[in-house]
Amino acid sequence: MSPRREKLTSPQTRIALARGNRPAQHLLPIPEPVDTEAARRLFRIQRRAAVRTVSLLSLLLFGMSGSFALWPVLTQVRLGGVPLSWLLLVVAVYPLLFLLALWHVRTAERAEECAEAGRGKDDTTP
Repeated sequence: MSPRREKLTSPQTRIALARGNRPAQHLLPIPEPVDTEAARRLFRIQRRAAVRTVSLLSLLLFGMSGSFALWPVLTQVRLGGVPLSWLLLVVAVYPLLFLLALWHVRTAERAEECAEAGRGKDDTTP
């Protein structure tokens, strides 16, 4: 006689099946009516920040490669057997990219915070 087969499921699957079709308790609240002009203002502010970020990113990446083209000595100088240009690309670029991303996210969050703070005020002022 063959051994009895057993069905294996993950704990998450068992929890989901036990929960059934009950509505989720953690639904987000219904948003307030949208202020179209405030949304457009926020979009313009965040678009300007995005254009600045992309410009700085382009300047960083194209400036780095342009500097290697202008000063070929950077590719000839070696530190520990590795060309200086490679070290600059690996060591200098990634922290700068991280800082640029951090700056961009913080700028976008600050714009959203200012927009939300303005939403609570009386809209009769121009």
